[in-house]
Order: sequence, then C-alpha cells, then structure tokens
Amino acid sequence: MRIVFMGTPDFAVPSLKALVEAGHEVCGVFTQPDKPKNRGMKLQQSPVKEYALSIGLSVFQPPKMRDGEALGILQGLKPDLIVVAAYGKILPTDILELPQMGCINVHSSLLPRYRGAAPINWAILNGEDETGITIMYMAAGLDTGDMLAQAVTPIDINENAAQLFDRLALLGAELLIKAVEQIAAGTAKAVPQDDNLSCYAPMLSKELSPMNWDKTARQLHDQVRGLYPWPAATTVLDGIRCKVLRTELTMETTDQAPGTVLQADKKGLRVACGGGGVLELLELQPDGKKAMTAAAFLMGHPISNSSSVVN
Repeated sequence: MRIVFMGTPDFAVPSLKALVEAGHEVCGVFTQPDKPKNRGMKLQQSPVKEYALSIGLSVFQPPKMRDGEALGILQGLKPDLIVVAAYGKILPTDILELPQMGCINVHSSLLPRYRGAAPINWAILNGEDETGITIMYMAAGLDTGDMLAQAVTPIDINENAAQLFDRLALLGAELLIKAVEQIAAGTAKAVPQDDNLSCYAPMLSKELSPMNWDKTARQLHDQVRGLYPWPAATTVLDGIRCKVLRTELTMETTDQAPGTVLQADKKGLRVACGGGGVLELLELQPDGKKAMTAAAFLMGHPISNSSSVVN
C-alpha cells in the first residue's frame, strides 16, 4: 500500500519502522520542522526525520497545514492511506479527505478515554491500572474518529511515563500493522466512540509540578511517575527546590502532619502524606544540579527528623 507517514517524536519511530519492514511503500514522511535545542540553540532533527533519512525516505516539514503547501505535496504523492503517530499538528479537512483509504492515527490510550495531547501521562496521574493503544480513523474532532483496533496493557505501580511511553510505542507499531492489513484487505471494522465515556488529557505544564503533601501517598507517587521526565514533580527540602524523580510507596502509617520528614539518613528519606500514609523519596534533582539518590542529597544537605517539607 502507498502510505504517507506523519510523526515527530520517538514514540512514532517504531510505527514508521514497522510499516517499512512490512513492505509498504512509504512515499513520504511528514514531521515537525527542525527546532533549536540546548544552550547553543543548534537546530535539531526530530527522531522521525533522523530515521527516515537514514533509510532514504523523502521527508517534508511544512510549517503549516492549512496554507495549501502540505496539501499540494500530498496531492503529488498520491497516497492510498495517511498514517499519523504523534505528529503534533492538526490535519484540516481537505487533507483528511484526500487519501482514498482515509487517515488513521496511532493513539496512546483506550479511547474514548484520554483524548488529547498527553494520554500516557494522565493515565498515570489519575492512578489508572491499565491503558493501551487505539488505532482510529481521523475525523475533524479531537481524537473522536471511529476505532479500528485496540490493545490493552497493565500499568505497573512503579512504572513512570517514560517507561510506559516506550512500551506503548512498540505496542502501537504492532497494532498498526494489523490494522493496515485489514484496511488493505477490506476487512476493517470501524466502531464509533461513545462520547459519554470520554475524558480529556491536556498538555502538561509546570503548574502540575508542586507536590501537595496533603494528598495521599499513592496520589503523590502517581504524580512523580506521571510527570517524569518533564515537567517533573517538585518539592522543597530544607529550603532547596528539588525535582522528585523516583519514589516508593511504603506500608507504614503515621499520625504526623502531612509534609513531616519522618526519616532522613543513609537508610532512607521518608515523608508523611495525607491520610496517614508515608512516601519514600528515592531520587532527587536539586535546582542546578544533576539527579542523585536521596542518600547522596542528604550527605550534602542534612535534614533533621520532624522537619516540614515545603511544597
């Protein structure tokens, strides 16, 4: 099948690679324009562009999708199908209607739940026990199109968003190939979404970072996992603002006020949470410093027990 692929981050690379290895004719790859990164502000290619160029695929990076440039390129490519995976741009109606077999999207949630930009993170932030991949036809609404296939996977209690991101990227690639085969064979069955079951997964921001120790240990543990690696959960220890990169739930209970440091030594850094729970902080990153274990942090910044943690 003649396919145009649209994607940008690491999540999209396994899907593109799977299409190529399955023998489909990927006639063009659309990805976001190169962006300046790091202190030198050197332009950096997206992971999708790097992979596409490495195997000789044609890459297109239109800055806009509604000014006619992208449509003109696609009309010249004449794809049977457009496959989208985390492209980062909204496709206008004239592009959605162009390919004979439609446009499909690899979405990292069990639709209709978690429509939007950050479904992996919000599934963890909300304490979900499972998530998955949905292959869907694209429509004018935000992730509202009919569903072609779904795959479910559990979320481990200690799995962070980056780890789940990697697993879902591979699961998405596997499910995509099955869906494309069904489309090519004319056996694909599209199932409408139930809008009554939908919820939204908005973009992340640093406003989500501060940890409120009045929340339960599980809620705070989910916050740390769900916001890793960016924007990361944050707290203030002995006047030092730190990203909290890894935590562990404990079986311990306490009657100390939420935010009270219960232990701060080489054996652990444990903090009282709302509801009487206790959370252990395992890995921290003080502002301007590299990530380090809690024990390493405490060597340079001793904290006395019964100290309060400032949000």
